Formats: sequence, structure tokens, C-alpha cells
Amino acid sequence: MIRLDNISKQNGHQLLFVETSAALQRGEKIGLVGPNGSGKTTLFRMITSQDLPDEGQVSVDRGVTIGYFSQDVGEMAGRSAVAEVMDGAGPVSTVAAELRELEAAMADPERADEMDEIIARYGEVQARFEELDGYALEGRAREVLAGLSFSQEMMEGDVGNLSGGWKMRVALARILLMRPDVMLLDEPSNHLDLESLIWLEQFLKGYEGALLMTSHDREFMNRIVTKVLEIDAGELATYSGNYEFYEQQRALNEKQQQAQFERQQAMLAKEIKFIERFKARASHAAQVQSRVKKLEKIDRVEPPRRRQTVDFDFPPAPRSGEDVASLKNVHKSYGSRRIYEGLDFQIRRRERWCVMGVNGAGKSTLLKLVTGSVEPETGTVTIGGSVKVGYFAQHAMDLLDGEATVFEWLEAAFPLAGQGSLRALCGSFGFSGDDVEKRCRVLSGGEKARLVMARMLYDPPNFLVLDEPTNHLDMATKEMLITALSDFEGTMLFVSHDRRFLAALSNRVLELTPEGIHQYGGGYTEYVARTGHEAPGLHS
Repeated sequence: MIRLDNISKQNGHQLLFVETSAALQRGEKIGLVGPNGSGKTTLFRMITSQDLPDEGQVSVDRGVTIGYFSQDVGEMAGRSAVAEVMDGAGPVSTVAAELRELEAAMADPERADEMDEIIARYGEVQARFEELDGYALEGRAREVLAGLSFSQEMMEGDVGNLSGGWKMRVALARILLMRPDVMLLDEPSNHLDLESLIWLEQFLKGYEGALLMTSHDREFMNRIVTKVLEIDAGELATYSGNYEFYEQQRALNEKQQQAQFERQQAMLAKEIKFIERFKARASHAAQVQSRVKKLEKIDRVEPPRRRQTVDFDFPPAPRSGEDVASLKNVHKSYGSRRIYEGLDFQIRRRERWCVMGVNGAGKSTLLKLVTGSVEPETGTVTIGGSVKVGYFAQHAMDLLDGEATVFEWLEAAFPLAGQGSLRALCGSFGFSGDDVEKRCRVLSGGEKARLVMARMLYDPPNFLVLDEPTNHLDMATKEMLITALSDFEGTMLFVSHDRRFLAALSNRVLELTPEGIHQYGGGYTEYVARTGHEAPGLHS
């Protein structure tokens, strides 16, 4: 359906693709992977003709429809979310628009003399609308929006009043409703809560078209894709299987390549030693010459390209008392909306609570109550003795000093720390070389999140309160964070929609539901086994 033939592409000084080829066949579900900046978005743009390769060709079969979801959603305002989503549904939305125009024309007394033609045209358009199943379209649009966690009120309201994250869901819903032959989805799992993520997973599994997508959510990727397309130093390599299989295969390939490289290096060293030893002897001239020629003809094996991996070791946190936080008879509302009525909740040392609940259940509010960012109306929140709180909030990234560089911002926080120590901290959170001189205002969402986390973890708290810490983080940084937090000796309270993060780090679950609050001993994996669903509000 889509072929990339010997494409080359340069972006500024960076070579993204060098004479490389790949194909997307009917019904395939492919995960596109590669380090940040390797050209994933450029590849999408070339397929959709928004960008052209410098050399080679991108060809799309005649008549193939493509739906492209990117992080850049553009302006949306003046229409309801439902109307916005229906507008993206391909030919049927054009027919629906003409139907509305004709209905207005039939009600316009000034066009009475054209009425016969208008009515005739209306009949044709209405037949076409029925043929395209247009009357079911609104129902399907609402179904998709509900799957992405929109309430009826949000569906009807002006899309211009929604936050950026919700506008992205509207843009995603447009593509899903369109059901094109090919979907290109660039990070569709960003900005989604767990319920929406699981709904989208099911939707994409049932989708019969071809799919090419990127995602930083390992579990999501693993469950959907059956093939992985990797961009590695300008080349496209295909692996059959899911993401986990790709990782294993890649590691195996690297190991084999390293062994091959070492064998060849040993052989070359032996040959060079012979040449050096005998090149001055006339009696060995023919042998030396033949070995020199042999060396010139050998295809050199390259060592495997090492992916830059980041590691972070926590300095040990001071030990807290056994009682870390206690909420007693806590009441909290926002206007007429009751969030908590008489909440009792106790957190003890080394417990790792993950908080589960649908949108609006009060997950972030609980974290704010515990950290003192908001006060309860009645009841008490008590933090235990020797407890030092580290709070990573969604708004924390807005508090960065835009004019300061990465290094200056960390230096201001830790004036007594040595330069070497701070540079090592920057490096372990993905800021190497000149990156430390970037001003905070130009950082991406992921870079800001990493910087805030670096500052929080350098002088480690013994009670970590984390609100969606993995938003904006790529897979490598998430893995680094999971590894680091696995060794953390303190206590944790966190909200996350990343199932790998939840399963790896929780040992307690607090579930907030309209029917009440439930506490589960054992982590997220045990919670799923016991309840039979991966998130509250979803039942399998």
C-alpha cells in the first residue's frame, strides 16, 4: 500500500535517512521506533506528502486513504466536539455539510423559485448520505468520544474551551471515526488516562486497516503491533513480532555483531602482525603481497552502535518514621462537586501506593492534600516525623526559570554542589554536552520533566509524591526511572497511566470509585488479577 524506495533525507546538518527502503502492507500493525530526533515524524510527513525525500521515492497506492494524527493539532474553536469530530470523517462529512446547506435553502423564502432544483438535489444528496451510513455517524462520533473519556457536556461544548490535551483527543477521534485505509498515529497514547488508553487499545486491535504508530507506552505498543520498523542511524530495519520480541531480537543481533566484530579484529591483528614482521624479507614478498590484497578486499564488520543509556543512582534518603502520612475524616469539594466525604487513609514507611480512578475521581486532589498544596474543608492531614516530601506535579514544569540554562537552574538549587557532580546529574537525565547550555524556555515537555525530576531526586526525599511522572518521557528515560525507583528505600504515593510503571513500582493500590474507596494490599498486578480489570470503570 505504501512503499519507501531508496529514500535519503537530510535535515540541516543531520542525515536522517540514507538510501533506505521499507513497505507498509494491507492490515499490518507496525510500531515505528528510534531515538529522539532520528526522523520518526519526518517519515510520517513524507508519507503524507507534507515533506519530500531528497532522493528516492515514497509511493502510495491509488485510492488509499490516510489518516494522520500528530501532536500538532492546530486551531479548534466555534464548534462542538461532536461536530469537529464528524467533520473529519472523510466524504460523508462533505455530504452532511451539503445536506445542511440544502435544508437551509429549502427554508429560505427568497429561493422559492429554485425550489424544484433544490428539492431534487436534496433527494440525491440524502440518498448518498444514507448510502454512506451518515445517520449513524453522529452516534459513532459520540461513541468514540465517550471511549476517549468525554462526558456528554464536553461533547456538546465549544471545542475552543478545551485544554490542549483534550483538543488532542478530539483530533485523534476524527481519525478514528474516519476509519481510513491507513492510520499514521504519532504518539496517540500521550495525554490519555488509563481508561481511554485501554479503550483505544481495543479499538486499534479491531481496526482492519494498516497502522503505523509511535508510542512511548511500552505495554500499549506491545499489545497492538505485530511488526516493528526501527530507524537506526539512517537505515530502516524491520522486525516481525511485538515490541518485546523486537527488543530481544535487537539485543541478540547486537551480541552476534559484537562477536563477529571481535573475531574479525583478532584475524586482522594476526594478518597485520604477519605483514609487519615479514614485509622487509624478500623471501616472504609474495605471501606479504597476497595478504595485503586479501585485507583490502575484506568487508569490514562494524561494531554495534551503542545506544546512549542513562542510569541514575539515588543517593540514599534519610530514614523517616513508620507513620508517613495520615488523613482523618477529610472532606473536600470544588464548588458543588464533592470529591471526598470523610476520607480516612494511612501511609506507612516503604509502602508504594498507586492511586487509581476515572477522570475527576480525585486522584490529583489526594496528592495535593498530602503535600499541603490544598487544604481540606474539614478533617486533618498529618505528615509523620522525619518525613521529607518530594512532589512532582503536572504544573511543576511551569515553574522553571525560562531564561536560565539547564545547568544554571540546577546550580541555583544546589549552590554548594560541585560542577562535576551536577554535570553527572545532567548526564544521567539525558542532558549531555551542549544540552546543559539550553535555556529552559526552549526545552521540550520531556526535557522539562526530566530536569524537574533531576532536581527533585538529587537531594532525595524519603517520601515521593508523583503525579503522572512518565508523561512526556521516552521509553529509555522511563526504564531508567523505573530502575532507579525500584531501588528507592523510601515511601511512594503516585498516579500514573503507564501500566509498566504501575506494575513495576506499586505494592499497594488505592481505588477511587463513585461507590466508594477501596484499598488493596499487593501491587497493580495483583489488583488486576483480583478485580479482573486494568482500571476502575472498565470491566472485562
